[in-house]
Amino acid sequence: MAKGYWIARVDISNLEKYKEYVAANAKPLTEYGARFLVRAGQFEAPEGSNRSRNIVIEFPSYQAALDCYNSPDYQAAKALRLPVSEADVVIIEGYDGPQPS
Repeated sequence: MAKGYWIARVDISNLEKYKEYVAANAKPLTEYGARFLVRAGQFEAPEGSNRSRNIVIEFPSYQAALDCYNSPDYQAAKALRLPVSEADVVIIEGYDGPQPS
């Protein structure tokens, strides 16, 4: 079964308030088996637009990624994020097919 991922790009206008969102999202992310692969590290954007922070979160399945996002606990956390940030979020199914050789 393919894993699921959240890919997010975020600009934060109030870091102290954003920390409240980070604390609140810990419960649903843990509950749905999330694992951070990328969390605001150094980056370059050689093409297209960008935001100041990039996040990639892995879930055990695409369905778990969707269920976490739509859960009441995550929606409550998201309500804390919305007033203090702008974000682009994509929930995507991983790829388990052949790789280049």
